[in-house]
Amino acid sequence: MTDLVKIDDEVITADDFVKILKFTGRYESLIDDIVKDKLTVHAAKKQGMSVDPEEIQERADQLRRVRGLHRAADMNKYLDARGFSLDDFEKFIVDMLYHEKMLEKIGSEEAVKEYFNLNSPKFDSIEVSHILLDSEGKAKEILAILEDDPDSFTDMAREHSIADTSEDGGYIGKVIRGSLQSEVESKVFNAEEGDLLGPFPSADETFFEIFTVNKKVSANLNDETMSEVRRLVREEWLAARAREHVIEVLL
Repeated sequence: MTDLVKIDDEVITADDFVKILKFTGRYESLIDDIVKDKLTVHAAKKQGMSVDPEEIQERADQLRRVRGLHRAADMNKYLDARGFSLDDFEKFIVDMLYHEKMLEKIGSEEAVKEYFNLNSPKFDSIEVSHILLDSEGKAKEILAILEDDPDSFTDMAREHSIADTSEDGGYIGKVIRGSLQSEVESKVFNAEEGDLLGPFPSADETFFEIFTVNKKVSANLNDETMSEVRRLVREEWLAARAREHVIEVLL
């Protein structure tokens, strides 16, 4: 097993390194990222995308400048220290370029607009406030008071809510679909501005929550939404590519 680090008499091997990654929960996410990158590169090659020698040279020069490797001797030393050959370095660059080109195509402005037009309700948002209580009886009592006096929501939240939003009168702010529990979300997004909802129990029924809808915002394709749509387009595309391959984690 390859030795990676030595601290006095303690040697950390590659096996130890993998165990540390697994124990800290970083191993799975790292493997997932590597698989996604490789799937993207495979797809780019399958679709006949090309990488020109000029592009490779330009990116290689850029990487060298960023790392301060201005002389050939500096570059060779850098590669030797990492056990890389020039062919390894070029392959890394080529895969990087394939990856970038594929992601750019997947998340093109046209693809983003098409996805948004088909799924625009998914990107609606609402502004909500809530009151969190530790018993159903207390929650029902507060809800009855609010139904008689909806304008007292902020004061009631400050006085009775045990959530960390109490100082702000229970104000959570803007939320999008997928941010709330499914049962709560379906009712909140179908409510009208000013509606009171709840009380909703937590999974273990130790807490009960009352919501009010402050504002409903219909989706529009601004920069923030475009970024989220592009992320979803790429995620769904990658999930579809993963189903086309047999992927096994061997270590």
